[in-house]
Amino acid sequence: MSAKIPFSTARLDGLLDDFGIDVLIVTSKHNLQYLLGGYYHFQFDYMEAIGISRYLPIFVYVKGAPDKSAYIANRNERDSVQNRADAGYWMPPVLFGSSTSVEAMTLALKHVKAIATSALRVGVEMSFLPTDAADVLRRGLSDCQFIEAMRPLEKLRSIKTATELEILREASERVVASMLDAANQARPGQSKREIIDSLRRAELSRDMIFEYALVTMGTSLNRAPSDQRLEPGDIASLDSGGNYRGYIGDLCRMAVHGEPDSELVDLLAEVDLIQQAARTPIRAGLVGSNIYAAANEALVQSAHGKDMHFVAHGMGIVSHEAPRLTANGPIPYPADDASAPLEAGMIISIETTLPHKRRGFIKLEDTIAVTADGYQAFGDSARGWNRIPA
Repeated sequence: MSAKIPFSTARLDGLLDDFGIDVLIVTSKHNLQYLLGGYYHFQFDYMEAIGISRYLPIFVYVKGAPDKSAYIANRNERDSVQNRADAGYWMPPVLFGSSTSVEAMTLALKHVKAIATSALRVGVEMSFLPTDAADVLRRGLSDCQFIEAMRPLEKLRSIKTATELEILREASERVVASMLDAANQARPGQSKREIIDSLRRAELSRDMIFEYALVTMGTSLNRAPSDQRLEPGDIASLDSGGNYRGYIGDLCRMAVHGEPDSELVDLLAEVDLIQQAARTPIRAGLVGSNIYAAANEALVQSAHGKDMHFVAHGMGIVSHEAPRLTANGPIPYPADDASAPLEAGMIISIETTLPHKRRGFIKLEDTIAVTADGYQAFGDSARGWNRIPA
């Protein structure tokens, strides 16, 4: 018996119907990993450039006919694919032989012509398709219409399975635990770079891939790595993205050297009130924009509401994926999901920031899973002032 396909072909077929796509040609790392159940050739985890070109794996999917799928693999990928098959994971038929992006797309084109009719509507990922490979595709399918496939693929990923939700829970908890380690190991005199290195090591020790850390110290609002030193009594914000089994844990927690004074306690509590107001109404069926309505109502009542910034966005394999709830956030994109109801299995990151000129950068970011009758918060500990040892 063949292994189970790791995504819902019925849901994907429906989305391709909605967007008028007959054949899907997937070239982005994140969507390849999703559709292949987490697989990506290990040799190119960190760098896709090799020789005179680049590694370009391609997944071809025919709407309504998953048996006609194919995976275009690098000529050196046989062992990796064999190990995957031996472990019992699903893989579509594999076409080996590419070593450049042009060779990869030539093989994909040959497969499409062998299994599909002419005048196709072909879905491609414009932002993840090299120009030379795109030229091969356009020349070979000159009678076809090319359609941007980003949106149906992110909608497919937006509903997480039970397995994905558990991975995201683990990712969130491991990131928070790593931030607590970094805070506990920090000392006055350490640079921001040294604290970030400590956080990196903590995430690596928890079987995570460290992606980034946005850190502030003292009254500075600058979150980039630098040689700034932690001073006695400083506050620090730790906002980190750690990748666990392909999924991002992205949260922010606060730390302080010594004891926080009453003003700091009140300011962080004020930020938390916005967070709690935003998460309270979350459940399947809630129109996404109502998260913002709840947060904005709390901001109006907050003493520092005019100075705060609130944003809610989807999370998963990609940061700021669907559901996309605002067109006015820090990452520009249309609010395509703001008027749509939330669905169980969606993941939403909610974050409230207070850039206080006198006390510093104060922020909380939480990861929320939508359920049928409410929500679950992942990694929901350490949301107060965490102590940097005196």
